[in-house]
Amino acid sequence: MSTEQTPAPATPPQQPAQFSVDTTQLSTVYANFCRVTGTPEELVLDFGLNTQLAPTPSEPIKLTHRLVMNFYTAKRLLAALHMALQQHEGVYGVLEVDVQKRARTPGRPGGQPPR
Repeated sequence: MSTEQTPAPATPPQQPAQFSVDTTQLSTVYANFCRVTGTPEELVLDFGLNTQLAPTPSEPIKLTHRLVMNFYTAKRLLAALHMALQQHEGVYGVLEVDVQKRARTPGRPGGQPPR
């Protein structure tokens, strides 16, 4: 009798579950401001529209939508956003979030600020 065992067939990598979605009640809003707060159990994201060019303490930013999620969902959202941003930057270039670095300076070659 042989003690050798036949190797188990390789199992294909598990694909993420595909969920069907119902978009009949979906609403779309634009936000350029987000405030992140939370509790030990949940993450709270408040969204709104900042119409001010410079911060004006006397004019509050009107928050219009609140998204509350648990931290497991927040981590999955973070991974999905990270992947989407990597793909975008791979096609269109790195997104500079510092407004001062994005601002063009007149008279400079290419309109870029000095380094």
